[in-house]
Amino acid sequence: MEISLNSGYKMPTVGLGVWRMEGKEIKDLLLNAIKIGYRHFDCAADYKNEAEVGEALAVAFESGLVKREDLFITTKLWNSDHGHVAEACKDSLKKLRLSYLDLYLVHFPVATRHTGVGETGSAIGEDGVLDIDTTVSLESTWHAMEDLVSTGLVRSIGISNYDIFLTRDCLAYSKVKPAVNQIETHPYFQRESLVKFCQKHGICVTAHTPLGGAIANTEWFGSVSCLDDPVLRGLAEKYKKTVAQIVLRWGIQRKTVVIPKSSKAGRLEENYKVFDFELSKEDMDIIQGLDRNYRTNQPAKFWGIDLYA
Repeated sequence: MEISLNSGYKMPTVGLGVWRMEGKEIKDLLLNAIKIGYRHFDCAADYKNEAEVGEALAVAFESGLVKREDLFITTKLWNSDHGHVAEACKDSLKKLRLSYLDLYLVHFPVATRHTGVGETGSAIGEDGVLDIDTTVSLESTWHAMEDLVSTGLVRSIGISNYDIFLTRDCLAYSKVKPAVNQIETHPYFQRESLVKFCQKHGICVTAHTPLGGAIANTEWFGSVSCLDDPVLRGLAEKYKKTVAQIVLRWGIQRKTVVIPKSSKAGRLEENYKVFDFELSKEDMDIIQGLDRNYRTNQPAKFWGIDLYA
């Protein structure tokens, strides 16, 4: 199942996020995911594992498991490289062992002090606050992203963690429209206005943290996961599915792309088996009523500043 992007390319509706996957396990996880049926992998320079992902992809191609054109590979420009877009993209391509990216995203709408291409540690000032570079505009970053399309390094470009205001501005100054806005969205943080705005203007919404962060975000941010919600548990029993499958199916029926992350082989398969059932309109409405406007991903913990304020 795929969604058509405004760039003319198609993006698989379910992908695998590689955030917090560690080097030694990545090859087996990615090869297993491909065998299960995954064709969409969501990476980022900041995840610090592009080289390991590249090694796994090389094995998949060389063994004949899949061809390059069978896969949809996303990675992201880190905050400290906004003034070095082409160099950062080429660095990611080298690590991933690819000649082009299917999708390249601006990871966060903020430029920070440059620390070296591919060096993705957050630049923190002496005051303990993220060292934001006020000389690099999001517009100039975007035009550099557009150049990647014209040079053939990237097929589609997009944004991530942009709100309605920033998305509107990007639409206004762009020559190549953003194909995707990747945002946190799940039953406890539905962001219906932003999702509908993007879809109205031809921008596909990809849901990162589509399961509400689960264990990963609980560990990092102390957040509560929607997977423990009694209403969702009831729906899982009704459809004879797991709560995660109910939540992912809800995301798909909202016409969003979902990129759950898992390091467990059983969960990989479970998260992909979401195409053999459909939630009724009544049950979609029930889930809509669970919204708490509850963000689980809180980088302010590390940056000393709330960029969402």
